[in-house]
Amino acid sequence: MANAAKTQDFSNHVRLDPPFHFFLVPVFLLTFLFQIARTVRHPSFWNGWLILVAFAAVVALGLMRMYSLRVQDRVIRLEERLRLSMLDREGLLGSRASDLTMGQVAALRFACDEEVCLLAQRALNENLKPKEIKQSIKNWRPDFHRV
Repeated sequence: MANAAKTQDFSNHVRLDPPFHFFLVPVFLLTFLFQIARTVRHPSFWNGWLILVAFAAVVALGLMRMYSLRVQDRVIRLEERLRLSMLDREGLLGSRASDLTMGQVAALRFACDEEVCLLAQRALNENLKPKEIKQSIKNWRPDFHRV
């Protein structure tokens, strides 16, 4: 596994999906824009219809990405709640773990087991934003399996 040898931290944790971000998105957007230009030059019902079809394809692409990210968020939330319940032996969080926002939970997944409970408590008490949580992590726990 190529990613296993790499380290991950705040400066390099953002993940782009090259086939999606650098191929599909540009192709769909360029097709939509090309069809608008074509319809302006050669107005017809058929060309107008193709604008609608191209726009529907762009919307479908966006929805597919959004749906996969929502599923990923649900899995992350489930994993991190389970992890926090197992690691919170001192009862620092109690029932407050469910008060964490999805963004906070997603950011906490990068914290190592030793610091995640204290950081979660701090996130709740200080209403830390996800970026602030990530910047506070001392021992980064990489996640190379994100969508």
